[in-house]
Amino acid sequence: MAIQLKQLRVHGFRGLDNLEIDFEPTTVLVGTNNAGKTTLLKSLQLCLSNTLQITDDDFHFTDAIIRDKIVIDVLFISVNEEGNQIAEFEDKWATVFTVDRISIDSNGNQLLAFRTIIEENLIRKTYKKKQFVIDEWGEFHNEADGYWYSKTYNQELSFYFDEIPFFYLDANRDILDDLKNKTSFLGKILSSITYNPGDKELIENLIKDLNKETIERSEILTNLHTTLEELDTAMDNPNNTVDITPFTKKIRDLNKGVKINYSQFSMEYHGMGTRSWSSLLILKAFILQNMKLAIKNQVAYYPIIAIEEPESHLHPNAQKKLYSQINAIVGQKIVATHSSYIAGSAKLKEVRSVCRDTSIILIGKFFESDFEKEDIRKIYRQVINTRGELFFSKLVVLFEGETEEQALPITIKRYFDKSPIELGVDFIGVGGSGNYLPFIRFFEAFNIPYLIFSDNEPEANASVINQISKSKLNDINRVVFLSAGNDFEKELCDNGYIDEVKKAYHNLILSECVNEQHRAAKQAQLNQIPNNEYYGLVIGLKTQFAPNIGYELYKSEKPLPPKIVELFEKVNNVLNPAPNE
Repeated sequence: MAIQLKQLRVHGFRGLDNLEIDFEPTTVLVGTNNAGKTTLLKSLQLCLSNTLQITDDDFHFTDAIIRDKIVIDVLFISVNEEGNQIAEFEDKWATVFTVDRISIDSNGNQLLAFRTIIEENLIRKTYKKKQFVIDEWGEFHNEADGYWYSKTYNQELSFYFDEIPFFYLDANRDILDDLKNKTSFLGKILSSITYNPGDKELIENLIKDLNKETIERSEILTNLHTTLEELDTAMDNPNNTVDITPFTKKIRDLNKGVKINYSQFSMEYHGMGTRSWSSLLILKAFILQNMKLAIKNQVAYYPIIAIEEPESHLHPNAQKKLYSQINAIVGQKIVATHSSYIAGSAKLKEVRSVCRDTSIILIGKFFESDFEKEDIRKIYRQVINTRGELFFSKLVVLFEGETEEQALPITIKRYFDKSPIELGVDFIGVGGSGNYLPFIRFFEAFNIPYLIFSDNEPEANASVINQISKSKLNDINRVVFLSAGNDFEKELCDNGYIDEVKKAYHNLILSECVNEQHRAAKQAQLNQIPNNEYYGLVIGLKTQFAPNIGYELYKSEKPLPPKIVELFEKVNNVLNPAPNE
């Protein structure tokens, strides 16, 4: 690697009015539908290729704003094999970019930056694209100098490089379409097949013999051939002959009849998952072929590949393999996905969340420097490796204990009459009151809303408040504390839910009885336990007790405990914000 597309800025394009995002060698874009992921990829297509047609609908507009101009800035930097920025471009890239296009940043590093502007020609009702050299890559937003897109540049040049081809693979890819289209990546691969003269003659003679043997060994084809020879007489042209060629005669025509079979069956008989995946792998082969040619000829080559929903039509196990295959493609990859498996397979620093906050698009990014190594390990173990869907969560509720993990998903269904999945709410146990901070920072980095449902013993209270104060948002209103001095089990015992606690504990103990006689005797023993002893009993059985108490709270005719109601009211405010929020 010698260069890297480092940053993109977009103004006035579809739903993106003022956005900046930076990229890694492989970048995974996550977010809900209509957040702006596809538009972000299309903005790259607009400035790095000539393949996107502009219409009126591509200009940003809201009830208050109508843009008449699209502005897209991109920044390329020079990097070493480890992906770290270095001061100068390699000679082959310096030759491609030329001295008049290369700029120097404030740290003395060379960079290539250019702007693409699209404006409407009002007289012709067409759209004109211009590109300009950016001689200084400034701040994204500086109130003193104005927004980045308000600056103007005068050096107009074209920035389409054969050495930096841009490939866009949309979600509707299909290997069957590739086979029919001569301009597809597969068509280009097949049309580039060459042989030396000796091999060409040998292969065509083999094909000729194969055609002859095929006809002679088939009575039907032989009769058909004999009958068609009468064409010579009918056309009064005995010098011409009729050939039946089950196989193409000329090697140049081999690509016209190519079929791809998988598991002994033609692609026509396979579903969209196999065909979509095959199309992606064809692109991989095409780029690899071009890279080999570039290396052979000692020329610069750095493709940029935008892939939309690579998981389309694929089952989960296949999705788990996709990230490694995409990551191995030559060049820089930018992937928009809804797959928790792909997002979970990527490195945290490679993920960018794209989310809409009213009219603003926010880009979330994980900064490893904000975390201790042990915190990062916990996040991978407790979130990424097992809960990749959290990248797409509407809201995450954090808590400390096992009982909450079982009880809250059950009781939230009672409150909203919808399951957590329907609501888009996830529940995560952090394993203790001192473990919130890395998770808070993780969710804040990716702009994922979160709430905390915390125990309220003095030590836990102080610890949670301290961790909130160290977070970026520092918002104590995101926390619902239980009553002073209580954990979840004690909260239930002390606030009118002792009957539910007793039923849950009794059901747990009685489930181990071997027969009715044993059950009756055990029930008699349980009936003798004073109410004030139940808290001590259930504390030692949290794992088994948790689902039982959740079920008892769900079916109880009593209102839900006040602290749970307080939590769910906050959940409702996040999921259904007031219009002015």
